Amino acid sequence: MTERPERHDGGLIPRPARAPEALRQALAAVTPQRLETMAEHRDRAVAGALAADSLTSLRAWGLTWLRDIEITRRPELAARYRDALHRMHDARSDEATVKAAADDLSKVLDEAMAAVRQ
Repeated sequence: MTERPERHDGGLIPRPARAPEALRQALAAVTPQRLETMAEHRDRAVAGALAADSLTSLRAWGLTWLRDIEITRRPELAARYRDALHRMHDARSDEATVKAAADDLSKVLDEAMAAVRQ
């Protein structure tokens, strides 16, 4: 039997610091299968920063992964996220259901982003 991770402020792990290695470690703890995707996104962000002579793409990369980790580390938020995605992509969903699901997904993303910007 595996042990459940210790909870921190309602999350499975503490909110990570705003540093690439901290983000990588947090992602490895909650969804290690996404590490390769994170690395690919990081490489594109670095390339974009160099090409544009701007840190904008690196800031966007960090905020995107902070937000995604925030969702994943908080079970209730992750459940709302999965539910909204399911309703949006369910072939049986009518237009009103898809719109409501998109609104719910937007609220989840906004809540997660607000939490990481505190």
